[in-house]
Amino acid sequence: MSEPPDHKDQTDIAVKPRAKTQRPPLYKVLLLNDDFTPMEFVVHVLERLFNMTHAQAIEIMLTVHRKGIAVVGVFSHEIAETKVAQVMELARRQQHPLQCTMEKE
Repeated sequence: MSEPPDHKDQTDIAVKPRAKTQRPPLYKVLLLNDDFTPMEFVVHVLERLFNMTHAQAIEIMLTVHRKGIAVVGVFSHEIAETKVAQVMELARRQQHPLQCTMEKE
């Protein structure tokens, strides 16, 4: 049996390799220790802005207190920026010197 003349051989079709999409870089949100911000306020920030349980918030707060810094979350750039701004605004409104930064993971 022969193929009908209007069908092309499928080996003639050029297939473009798919470009691999890269995941956007992630950013760590970091809390920095200071000697003035109350521990209870830090726990409140972690619970409210980072949706941590009370136990998780205490553990992170103690890490910040003992080591001077702790990662409180890893997010896309836009979300990390927003989290940092929220922490800084909440601290400023309560007149606490709490510092929050972000860095590429």
